[in-house]
Amino acid sequence: MVVVLLLIVSLVTPKPARAQVGIDWAAMVAAVESIGSAISNTIATGLQAINGALGTLNSLMSSIQPFFTNIVYPQAAINQARGLVNAIQGLYTQIQATSQVNVASATLANAQQLEQLLLSRNPTNVPNVTASYQTLYQTVPASQNASPQTRDLVDMNDAAAQDAMKRAIAIDAIADTELQAADQINTALGQAAPGTAPMVEAEAAAWLVRANAYTQSALGDVMRLRAVALANSGAQLKFNANNAAQIRQSTLDSLK
Repeated sequence: MVVVLLLIVSLVTPKPARAQVGIDWAAMVAAVESIGSAISNTIATGLQAINGALGTLNSLMSSIQPFFTNIVYPQAAINQARGLVNAIQGLYTQIQATSQVNVASATLANAQQLEQLLLSRNPTNVPNVTASYQTLYQTVPASQNASPQTRDLVDMNDAAAQDAMKRAIAIDAIADTELQAADQINTALGQAAPGTAPMVEAEAAAWLVRANAYTQSALGDVMRLRAVALANSGAQLKFNANNAAQIRQSTLDSLK
């Protein structure tokens, strides 16, 4: 390196007239010493400053590391949380198995056919409910066999009953999907690193909101079915009152 510097200096240093026949070694040595002094005073000082900053940063990180290890992400707490997740996942598995218990109770063919559809938990069976329902419960009476008011009540009652049955099949399918999603979320939580766990927890919270919405939807169906039943009961009372009034009027007319 010194030889290279000497050559560079020899090329760029003006040569006095007396040096035409030789090399001015004194000038070259002075130039090299000047370059070395610049390196020592400037670059070395900067490197020392950088080294000092790195040492300070390393000391700071060493001080922070125990805080994260013992307070923020203690391994014992992480293992405990993962164990809890595994336990909850086992509970979800039990719930799913319980929901699949066979509760079919019908003994006759027509009733068994409709019951099988209602307990299928398969939304593709929803279009088949109407035909099976009409086979078991019969269709709306013909116009010559019932009054228009009675036919309207029967039709509305059948519609509400079928709506609730169809929605029940759909809600069962939704419940199965929710249980599968819960299993996946629990598995992800059990394997998640501490830094990514909040993301999985947020997804779990979103699924909880969906589940609540589905529950409200099911409650809405129950309320509609009950409302139709009450409306039918009220209509029957009104029909009975009208019939009583007609009978009373007919009785009075016959006594005239």
